[in-house]
Amino acid sequence: MTTEKSQNNTIAAPGGLGKKPVKKDSGKGKGKKRLAGLSRWLHIYLSMVSFTILLFFAVSGLTLNHADWFTSGKEVVEKDSGSVDLKWVNQADTNKINKLQIVEFLRSKHQVRGALSDFRMDDRELSLTFNGPGYLADSFIDRETGKYELTTTRFGAVAVINDLHKGRDSGKAWSWIIDISAVLMTLVSISGIILICFIKKKRLSGFIIAAVGTIICYLIYKLFVP
Repeated sequence: MTTEKSQNNTIAAPGGLGKKPVKKDSGKGKGKKRLAGLSRWLHIYLSMVSFTILLFFAVSGLTLNHADWFTSGKEVVEKDSGSVDLKWVNQADTNKINKLQIVEFLRSKHQVRGALSDFRMDDRELSLTFNGPGYLADSFIDRETGKYELTTTRFGAVAVINDLHKGRDSGKAWSWIIDISAVLMTLVSISGIILICFIKKKRLSGFIIAAVGTIICYLIYKLFVP
């Protein structure tokens, strides 16, 4: 009796059958991914870089809008007096009056700070005004005797914060800080809008909320702002 061994024939499946097709990103798809990645990177790191200054302007906006809620004590007023070198002020020709020397004398003698905002002269008197955030100093100098009076007023910490928010009497460097913070806030907002475009589940609701917020602001302005 002859036994025949059956041979198992293995048939190979066609190439790629049973495997999920791998989609190759087109140039457009790669561009979208890069844009999404860049927006995410900008949104995260610009938010962190600008965290302190954005928080400052948020808080100072509240203190500025509700100054009566925040009190830092009464104004501190100090009065001083003294004399300057008569040669500095008692000159027939006012062009010969040494303005710089007078200003530097007051700064070193009485720690006057702030920027010189006004320097006036008449036949009998000189008047100087220094302004800074939450700070004011006025000095009056008698041109015949060289005697002067100085009044310094400090308005408190909240006044300093409010003046910095407005950029009042804060100098050129702080003006740059305000400009930079405005640019950063703009970039953070734009990158956030671009980023939500790539989140399908949140895209529609995100744009609806943004539109509602915009409409509410407009209606408040239109209906309630005089």
